[in-house]
Amino acid sequence: MQQYKRDFIDFLARSEVLLLGDFTTKSGRKTPYFVNTGRFRSGAQMAQLGSWYAQTLVDHFGKEFDVLFGPAYKGIPLSVATGIALAREHDHDCGVVFNRKEAKDHGEGGTLVGHEVKDGERVIIVEDVTTAGTSIRETMPQLQSAAKIDPRGLVIAVDRCERGPSGDGTALEEVGRTFGLETCSIVNVHEIIEHLHGREIDGRVLLDDDCKARMDAYLAEYGPQA
Repeated sequence: MQQYKRDFIDFLARSEVLLLGDFTTKSGRKTPYFVNTGRFRSGAQMAQLGSWYAQTLVDHFGKEFDVLFGPAYKGIPLSVATGIALAREHDHDCGVVFNRKEAKDHGEGGTLVGHEVKDGERVIIVEDVTTAGTSIRETMPQLQSAAKIDPRGLVIAVDRCERGPSGDGTALEEVGRTFGLETCSIVNVHEIIEHLHGREIDGRVLLDDDCKARMDAYLAEYGPQA
């Protein structure tokens, strides 16, 4: 595992974005862990987060993309932070655009804010996590109605590695197939377990044997079918 992935997992734990315990997902599943990027609370945290997203994008796509799209709401700050990091750290100044939940009926109007997408532009979608891909299914038509874009990829922070609605592969893989996107994540849940199991973070073991067993059981039940 690359060092930047290990550093990112520690960052998730220290920022209390990665939570271990008893939670319920939007789909109603009882889960022993939860990832809430809404808990990033400072400029310094967002700057660091943007750097990890940017590094992951460059690792997977090089600089072969023109625009970052952040689906409302969590995708908005993520795409902005990533765009800043790409420009400052990788000398790649790409467009940044996001959507409104409701169309604006005054001023410039419309549902998209920021970069004006053009025919042929290569677009990367920036999200936090993906399960059913609902936000992408809702926002992709908005992008495609604005211009004949070339949707290239989807990057997320953490891949939970749960099976998608069809049961054929993970939810992330399924969304990628549906929209013809190459998908990637900064880390996935298996890497989180590997890195955190039995390790101390600031003097405390967050992921002990019991917690690992619960996460393994969850993945066995809800992970992709063999």
